[in-house]
Amino acid sequence: MLNEEQLIKELHFKAIRSSGSGGQHVNKVSYKIELSFSLEKSVALNLTQKELLFSNLKTRLTKESLLNLQCDETRSQHRNKEIAIKRFTTLIKDNLILPKQRKPSRIPNSIKLKRLEAKRFQADKKATRKKPDLD
Repeated sequence: MLNEEQLIKELHFKAIRSSGSGGQHVNKVSYKIELSFSLEKSVALNLTQKELLFSNLKTRLTKESLLNLQCDETRSQHRNKEIAIKRFTTLIKDNLILPKQRKPSRIPNSIKLKRLEAKRFQADKKATRKKPDLD
């Protein structure tokens, strides 16, 4: 089972000045939050969970196996931090779910025969449309 509290303790936060419009105040205050999580050094995850996350999140991880998320949706640093934590936990939970194993199904003979019958019917219909051979 996943221990969210322990995971959140392993997160590192960094406040950055947000880009974009905002007037004079934007250059003084750091609203944007950058969240980083080291997947390799995590104590909250066991080995199988780490392997699963490595395979599922390989495109989102850096070379040092860091997961970085940014949030600058609101003008509140605390609210951006909450949003980033929520995104992080849902990302981890969604990627820890194992997909169900597919059971290959067998096509019944009746359906195969029905398909072949329809093909034969269609071929006969097309053959009757041809001009007759006068030779």
